[in-house]
Amino acid sequence: MSNTATNDSWFGVIKMFAAMLLMGTVGYFVVESKQQAHNVVFFRCLFGVVFLSLYCLLTGLFKNTELTKKNFLLIFVSGVFLVCNWIMLFQSFKTASISISTTIYHIQPFLFVIIWSTIFRESVPKEKWFLMLLAFVGVVFVVDVDTKTLDFSSSYMHGVFLAISAALFWAISAVIVKQIKAVRPHLIVLIQLIVGITILFPFADLQSATNITNVQWGYLLILGAVHSCLTYVLMYSSYRNLSASTIAIMTFIYPAVAILVDFIFYNKSLNVLQIFGVALIVVSSYMANQNVKIFSKRKV
Repeated sequence: MSNTATNDSWFGVIKMFAAMLLMGTVGYFVVESKQQAHNVVFFRCLFGVVFLSLYCLLTGLFKNTELTKKNFLLIFVSGVFLVCNWIMLFQSFKTASISISTTIYHIQPFLFVIIWSTIFRESVPKEKWFLMLLAFVGVVFVVDVDTKTLDFSSSYMHGVFLAISAALFWAISAVIVKQIKAVRPHLIVLIQLIVGITILFPFADLQSATNITNVQWGYLLILGAVHSCLTYVLMYSSYRNLSASTIAIMTFIYPAVAILVDFIFYNKSLNVLQIFGVALIVVSSYMANQNVKIFSKRKV
């Protein structure tokens, strides 16, 4: 490998690391903004559109967009699911916790596989089904519900169900996006953010905007400029220099940072069983991404 290729690879690692580091702090800014989930998503989309539009304009990404009617329709529908996914995830941060919600949310790749294989009738290897079951067991451990006092109407369980629903909606959005060809990812995200503004505008509590403090505006601005623009720019640009396996491994920085943020700022830590559950989700996701063979055929 040449020095140039090595440097590009390391630069890619740094960008991906920074993106996942920032992604792991989303929950903190959502909680500290002290806004309703739909309001947070609305302002995130609004500020995200401003900054991402400027980036696309300055880098010439608006030229030769390959944006056909079919592609636009697919992006629009995916945007609806993506925005709903954000609302559910952000609400789950407040009713469960940042660490619990983020860890459960990380089952999204498995839901993607199930949906994709069901719709397009692609066979799923036995290993993938086994690893999905393993991840599900991990989720059960992470949730850590006391079966003696199980109350599905509790706010905690409501947060858990929201996190699972958010992962499902993300998976549906991803399945739709995967069918979009030739359109730059930055433009896809930009349109999805515009969709968010459009569908949430009637529900946004703009009257209470005058009561939002400067600090809270700062949190909302960071969610739009950093988490909806800078993070995606870093993530997408790093893909060109990294292998799929490296990307898969580095995505686990996201839940790890979220757990750390929850502990530092809110003094919420995981017990031994929950840590074991996190490990199951992380290991099963990694093995699935690496296509590890578990049920290898015996040679005769």
